[in-house]
Amino acid sequence: QVQLVESGGGLVQPGGSLRLSCAASRIIFTIYRMAWYRQVPGKQRELVAAITSGGSTNYTDSVKGRFTISRDDAKNTVSLQMNGLKPEDTAVYYCNAYRVIEYWGQGTQVTVSS
Repeated sequence: QVQLVESGGGLVQPGGSLRLSCAASRIIFTIYRMAWYRQVPGKQRELVAAITSGGSTNYTDSVKGRFTISRDDAKNTVSLQMNGLKPEDTAVYYCNAYRVIEYWGQGTQVTVSS
């Protein structure tokens, strides 16, 4: 069974940084588009950043210039470097793997607050 395990969430002050990581297992990692989504209570889950198997990236407008997604195919991991965090970035962040079907991690909480 495919597993996506996120780590790196936590509490950070506005302007601070966090790095989220997602380790994938039982998956041919290199062929999947990997992405990070986030969700706050009462709202739809939204795409934050994605990276294709070829390394192309895209970001939602609100995080452009602050967040960077990367992947390490040798380690089956995808990361999200988050800089300049704002209170509105507070959410549960989910790792996603997609190719025809998709898989989700369990989520990791990111809280930006002073």
